[in-house]
Amino acid sequence: MRIIRIPPVEAEGQRHLARDRGELQKEVLQHCDRMRKLLRTVGCWTAVAGDFKQRLEQGKVRCYDGSPLPQHLLERLLRECERMALVEQQYNELEKSWFKQLPATVQDRVSKLQRLRAIGDVGSERLVLELFWRNFENRRQVGAAVGLVPQPYDSGNSHADQGISKQGNRRVRSLLIEMSWFWLRYQPESAISRWFAERTGGSKSKRGRRIAIVAVARRLVIALWRYLEHDVVPDGARLKTAAH
Repeated sequence: MRIIRIPPVEAEGQRHLARDRGELQKEVLQHCDRMRKLLRTVGCWTAVAGDFKQRLEQGKVRCYDGSPLPQHLLERLLRECERMALVEQQYNELEKSWFKQLPATVQDRVSKLQRLRAIGDVGSERLVLELFWRNFENRRQVGAAVGLVPQPYDSGNSHADQGISKQGNRRVRSLLIEMSWFWLRYQPESAISRWFAERTGGSKSKRGRRIAIVAVARRLVIALWRYLEHDVVPDGARLKTAAH
């Protein structure tokens, strides 16, 4: 049995804004990728950006041998352009307004996270909306909520480590792994980065570094929770200057 934390209606609505923003951004990239692959079928390597639709309509996009694009392919590409234009319009409109729709308390927590080096807009916004809407009592609850805690197997005389539990919000878990690499890069003097350096010992083993980065992610999310809830800046971490 496990405890299910049901978010308030307001918190769930705020997450819809952030998730829809991410989905729209993903759809734009999917349309671009699809059009590039369609062009490759006729040996065309032109860039799918800027005035691409205008160049299509003017017949400036050609096959590898300089011949015009097949009619059916041209029509499909134009439809893709129209769909992508609609998605871009929706994304731009949401990008301008979604953050302003958040309560002032949520905006303050996002801004507080952004004061730390290595924490950007996307990471701070998603962490606050996806994870830190909850009230945690201790660091163990924080680690368990993102599935970055050990999951041992213990049955009779059999004892084995099954790795991390991978429970909770997978979006936050994958985000934390990515943020951890940025933390090592932009906060090299922090205690977390020093621990990683000592643990890996300058090893070039990719497997060892991937295992260690999971522990970094767990330590990082706990440190960020303490920073938000108790104003404890992570040991050795630096804040952004006014210029940033």
